[in-house]
Amino acid sequence: MSQSGHTEIAVNATEARNDLYALVKHAEEDGRTVLIHKRQDRVLLVPLDRLPAARNTESLPSHTLSAAQGEFGRLITKAAKGEPQVLKRGATPVAVLLPADPASGISSPHPAAGAASVGGAVNSQGAQGRGSVPRRLATLGDAIGSVLASGPAGGPTFGLPSLDAATGGLQSGRLTLVAAAPNVGGSLLGLAAARKSALVDGRKVLYAASGPNQADIMRRIISAETGGDYPRLKQGRLTEHEQQIARELVQAPLLIDDGSDLTAEAVAETAPYVEDLALVVVDRLQAAHNARLPLSGDRLPDASQVLASLARTLHVPVLVVVDSVDPALLSLLDADVTLTLAPTGDPSKVRVTVAERDFGTIDSAFLQPDLLHARFLDAGAAPVAGAGGDGSAPGIGTAVERELAEAALPYTSGAHRGLPAAVTHVLAALRTALASADQKALTELRPSLAQVAAAPPSLPETAEGLRLAAALNAYNPTGAASTSGQPAAVQAASDSVHVPDDEDEGDDGDDVEREQELQPGDEEDEPDSAPFPALKLLKDAVGRSRMHPIKVIRIEDRGSGPWPLISEHMDGEPRWVHPDVASSRVPYIRGNGKRVRRDKLDVPASFGAGVLCLIDRNGSYPSACSAVPLAPNKLLHTGPLAAFDKASAGIYLVDIPEWPRTDMPHPLGRIIDRPDEQGRVWVTTPHIKQLDRLVRDGHLAAMPAIHDSWTGKANESLFKPFYAAARQARIELVQAGGEPYKAYKTQLSIALRLLWPKRPEQKSPFWRPDWRMSMVAEASVRHWTTAFKAVQEGHTLIALRNVDAAVFWTPDNTPPATYRIGTGFGEVKAKFIQPGEFIPEGDD
Repeated sequence: MSQSGHTEIAVNATEARNDLYALVKHAEEDGRTVLIHKRQDRVLLVPLDRLPAARNTESLPSHTLSAAQGEFGRLITKAAKGEPQVLKRGATPVAVLLPADPASGISSPHPAAGAASVGGAVNSQGAQGRGSVPRRLATLGDAIGSVLASGPAGGPTFGLPSLDAATGGLQSGRLTLVAAAPNVGGSLLGLAAARKSALVDGRKVLYAASGPNQADIMRRIISAETGGDYPRLKQGRLTEHEQQIARELVQAPLLIDDGSDLTAEAVAETAPYVEDLALVVVDRLQAAHNARLPLSGDRLPDASQVLASLARTLHVPVLVVVDSVDPALLSLLDADVTLTLAPTGDPSKVRVTVAERDFGTIDSAFLQPDLLHARFLDAGAAPVAGAGGDGSAPGIGTAVERELAEAALPYTSGAHRGLPAAVTHVLAALRTALASADQKALTELRPSLAQVAAAPPSLPETAEGLRLAAALNAYNPTGAASTSGQPAAVQAASDSVHVPDDEDEGDDGDDVEREQELQPGDEEDEPDSAPFPALKLLKDAVGRSRMHPIKVIRIEDRGSGPWPLISEHMDGEPRWVHPDVASSRVPYIRGNGKRVRRDKLDVPASFGAGVLCLIDRNGSYPSACSAVPLAPNKLLHTGPLAAFDKASAGIYLVDIPEWPRTDMPHPLGRIIDRPDEQGRVWVTTPHIKQLDRLVRDGHLAAMPAIHDSWTGKANESLFKPFYAAARQARIELVQAGGEPYKAYKTQLSIALRLLWPKRPEQKSPFWRPDWRMSMVAEASVRHWTTAFKAVQEGHTLIALRNVDAAVFWTPDNTPPATYRIGTGFGEVKAKFIQPGEFIPEGDD
């Protein structure tokens, strides 16, 4: 490990700026010092204990990490001239930039030997003359600041939601023991953590196998990943699909050591050489003595101490499996956290009890053994159905619904893959509603469940697939047909979501993709005679990227990872009317004879004289393509984040920030309407960036905490060539109008919808729901931001909806000056409606 005061690496300013968060983390945790050079300027990025005065941010210039990245070159110049620059995570100082001594690589300002200022850390210098390395001592203030700044733990997890909730994940620097009697499945829990880290999160795992060999481990992984029978795989008989999965796992960052005479010391010697190591798994310690296995018998307590030291030294989680639940042995092993697996009265369930040293039992969870497929499935913190002895919620829902939730569990827990993300989301919501006895949520879900049951996805011929197919069939009995020829469940869903007079939200005719439904054949390239070959241009724009984007997420991967978390509600579209304005829907017949309903807004007299000014943005979606932040490649599970990293893009789980204003809708739009049980919501990068700007400008008190995330390297120009082509085509076609312009809008809509086709029969060249929702979110953010600028200039906003429609209360013929009137992308049309009249939205 590195020590304070030792310069381990030298980087240029650009590299340091890009890796600033990682370099600061190393300075905090390892005491690492980094030499940074920019032309003739040379500075050191060092831990705070090199300059204790840096803890007082009032005495020295200080900058948050995000701000420091933006002006890093200027900070280096100042630091090189003798002005130390303090770096902060939030309000907590974490590192400092100091001038470097070119001759020694040591910063000039440093505390006197053995001394420290009040509130500063102490470096023990007394033994330096004898060649020993000084120890670093932290004050209580340092420890508190570190805890407050670090936020929730973001270490590896098991991929089993109830167990991850009970443990808080696997903590860095701690030894976690999985204790289970033989044949209960302790090794499979260790393998679950390794699979989640290496195969899902793409993080490096060292798997030290004292019991099983590498062939056993790979067969168990293939069985768990594919649902293939482990006994058959042990005989070497793999199906073509299983062979394909095995070939795909070749590049997985899972390193296996099953060498003979495997000892704890050997693991501790190997681990430091594994770069970017995220997790160590030792499978397993054997309670009974075996002369051929060093990790057995009375050698176990010493081995446990070596592995605990390894965890602390490398600051990684070490997970160790032991084949015993003997309290005397577990006491000798003295782990930081112990997970004890025990059978219950129900053979389909085991209980995992979570205990911490010095605290005892802190929580528990239930798992469903699936030993045939070498894995555990999540069984939740309590059973779904009925109130029982396990503390489950009072029973709601029908027996058919409870069976559907149980049958879907292998898929909604992530153990099985293959369901469309939208179906997985609905079935997971069903289980949540039943578990929490939320009758309202269950009622709202039933139309969606009926639609899934009416058109069930293709399921494999496995026990789990057959059970889910039967449950969906039971939810949609084909014998109960209505007079329309539809099954009863389908008819019920139709009755619940449609009304005779279409609740048409309206649009300006430019963003017709809200109405344009995909049809078979839309995914085919347009003919050369098409006025605007939108799909060809979008494919070409993505294909030209040097980042080699992943255009299609594999079907078998869509039921796990980030994909079930993405929904249409992440668009953030506002559906808002001023709280002092009365809104009602009135019937209206459009020019084409279609019966719709339109808004009628009654503005109170307190607003003064004025008219309704209808603002209609042109081409909101294609405009958003000009600079939408996307992750072209795989989304990795980056967990809780201390701060938003502008170099990344993806999805983020955040608290809903308090929005104090009543003259503007919440900046997250309709996202806030569906929080989880903790009041948190998933958002895409455009909304995270929007919140960040609002905090900087003083409109929000603080940036919300990021409790979880799936991100990749950001790119804002992926769709830019498509935007440029669409913009040029609009300029040429908008004046001509007629059929060519209508065809242009239709093809534009189809291309953008094909980013996330919803039906299996749509063989689109894309399947990236994160791209689609980020693009729509970017349009929503731009729409909201422009309206907010108008409000800040004194205009009165009375309604804001979708990504293009705004209504202001203004003097006649005076639209807000923050909008540009015109026919181009981002420009608007303005109409004026007298008080008391309805709004003819969408009336082309």
